[in-house]
Parts: sequence; structure tokens; C-alpha cells
Amino acid sequence: MPLLILSYLPSLLCGIHVVRTGREMYWLWLFAVAPMLAPAFYFFAVLLPEMLGGRTARGVGKAARQALDPERDYRNAMRALDDTPTVGNRMKLAQAAAALGRWDDSETQWAQCVEGHWAEDPVILMGHANALLELGRWAEALKRLEQVKALGREGEAPSVALAFARAYEGLGRNSEADEAYRFAADRVPGLEAGSRYVAFMAKTGRREDAAIGLAEIERRLSKIAGPLRGEARIWRDMAATALGR
Repeated sequence: MPLLILSYLPSLLCGIHVVRTGREMYWLWLFAVAPMLAPAFYFFAVLLPEMLGGRTARGVGKAARQALDPERDYRNAMRALDDTPTVGNRMKLAQAAAALGRWDDSETQWAQCVEGHWAEDPVILMGHANALLELGRWAEALKRLEQVKALGREGEAPSVALAFARAYEGLGRNSEADEAYRFAADRVPGLEAGSRYVAFMAKTGRREDAAIGLAEIERRLSKIAGPLRGEARIWRDMAATALGR
């Protein structure tokens, strides 16, 4: 009996904090059904960011909340759009849908954002282009990217070059894709651009070049901090799979 009481003590203390601070009541249900696990989530999602207040702590808290309730941002964005149907709120819903891999939903929201007064907004155009790329609608994505490029300096960003490379690859325009991938791989932060270029080279028969690129990606992966390595490894694995490794 004393052990049973002690096992619920963290939930009790966290529950008191929930009530006193006016937080979401679903925490109380979680504490009841998972008295050991839920307080740990609550600590990282709520208490630690409160105590430290810094950017790192906020990041830890957001990650914990996402793990516990991955659709939270999507629901909040949908509610905000229902209450106030602005372009800004629609953009947030499109981004939340993309984070869940709901690309059809994301594309629909971006397509509505890009109409009228916002037809030349580079952020909206890129959001729509990226959703179209994920859906394999290469020609439509390329049209949006050409609109971004026509705006001037906004179209010169390495991230735009990466999107162009993906569209060209999808359309079989391999020479143009290679040039855009090569430019983006050296300039886009993280491992995505390099990994996509390795996969492209492997696909087009340049396996020796792809192997050299993979070795560089693995070198860069080894230097990435532990908490950030999980996402980076996804891109490394994509490149390795393209080479059959």
C-alpha cells in the first residue's frame, strides 16, 4: 500500500500544479491512467520550461508536447482559422498539416492563401510549391517556383534551388536538376540537400560520386549534437538506401 501511494505522489503534485495554473484538464486524466509516465512528460513539457525559461528549455517542452499530443498544433490552428479566417491563420494550418504529413490538406490551404492580394508573397508561394513537390505534382510546383524566382532576390535562396532541383528531377530534366542540387548541397543547412543529391546521383548512375557524397554526409552526421542527430539520420538513411546500403 505505501508503494502504491508513493507511485501516485508525482501525479498528485503535478495535478495540483495543473489546477493552480489553469492548464488543460486532460493532464489530470493522464495522471490517473499513467501515474508514472505522465508526470515525466509534464515535467519536460511544462515544469522545466517554466523553471528555466530559455530557448533550449522551450524546445524540450515543445518536443515533449508533440510526442504526447502530435495533433495539438493542428487542432489549435484549425480552431484559430474558424474563429478568425485570416491568411496568417490559414498559413499556420497549412504548416501544421504539413508537419503531420497531411500534404493534400496542406496544399489546399496554401492554394487558398496564394489567391488575390497574396499572389506574390514568396513565403506563401514556397509553401505551396513544397506541398506540391510532396504530392509529386512537379509541373505545378515548378510554376510556383518560377514565380518566386521572378520576384528577385527571394528566388536566389539555396532552399529555393533545392526545390527547383526536386521539380526538375521529377520532370526528368536531369541536367538542370544536377546543377540545382549541386548549388543547394553546398549551401542549405542540415543534411537534406546533400542527401537528396546523393540519392539523385545514385538514381542517375553516378554511384561513385554518390558514395563520396554519402561519406561526407556520414562525416557531418558524426559532428551533429546528440539531441539533433535523430532527424539528421533520417536524411543519411535516405541517401544510404538509394545506394543500397
